[in-house]
Amino acid sequence: MENIEIVSTGKYLPKIEVLNKELAQKYSVTEEYIEKRTGIKKRYFVKEESLIQVAVKAAKDALKNNIKSEEIELIIVATTTTQNLMPGISNLIQKELKIEKCICLDILAGCSGYINAFDIARNYIAIGKIKAAMVIGVDILSEYVNKEDVGTAIILSDGAGATIIQKNDKEKKYESNIKSDGENSEILTCKTDEKIYMDGKAIYKYAVTETVKNVIELLENSKESLENIKYIVPHQSNIKIINSIATRLGIKKEKMYTNLQNVGNTFCASIPIVLSEMFEKNELTRGDKIVLLGYGGGLNTGSILIEI
Repeated sequence: MENIEIVSTGKYLPKIEVLNKELAQKYSVTEEYIEKRTGIKKRYFVKEESLIQVAVKAAKDALKNNIKSEEIELIIVATTTTQNLMPGISNLIQKELKIEKCICLDILAGCSGYINAFDIARNYIAIGKIKAAMVIGVDILSEYVNKEDVGTAIILSDGAGATIIQKNDKEKKYESNIKSDGENSEILTCKTDEKIYMDGKAIYKYAVTETVKNVIELLENSKESLENIKYIVPHQSNIKIINSIATRLGIKKEKMYTNLQNVGNTFCASIPIVLSEMFEKNELTRGDKIVLLGYGGGLNTGSILIEI
């Protein structure tokens, strides 16, 4: 099996910044209510930008570190808000980046889609099919907000994140644990002609139980201890969920890396946006071990232990 490394990251957040004050007035709640319930202070909405445009901007940002687009042999995009059945978002990104030869895939796996996409890309590298891949998470959720449901309207945000991974000859730890539960899929749904529906109580119960089980299994399978993990990087869903996961794992809240307060919940884009921020702020150095943790619609739960 080939080892991989993250060689570059990128992100894009739209220009329209939506503060709690604006939503508080709109939904007749207080700013304190929104922040206490979600942990979010602001989020971003697009204005006359398409899903492909947002994704391309994140992809180009990831190519800034002397990475040539022609080196990318696989583009895999995770999203929940595409209306492009053919061609896929990944194909359109390939066209925009002018990559002649490339495998293109779109993944629909709910908020955990980036985890699935990352693992698929890694496996393509592991079996020797490719040497480098771009993994993108992108969602424009503002278009799917149920304006009569304050519980979803105050958390959703737009954005994209991109991660470039490639083969590495040095031994680096990698383990994944990805599971799905279609039996309970009705608690979080979105169809192309409908708005996002969330059963808040059911999602909370699922998120704080299945994620903890998943991470414990991941660590057991990798023969790694939680003490050796620098950060857990969760899907930026809701601060109450994230804090509850930390409590159940018996770790300090600071070990759960979050940027939720300044970005909001961007579904598939949340983890790659966080990763890009972490590298920008030099929060990660070579040799660090982190756990990426996704969970959401499907239902899908997935975690990846990766050595930077």
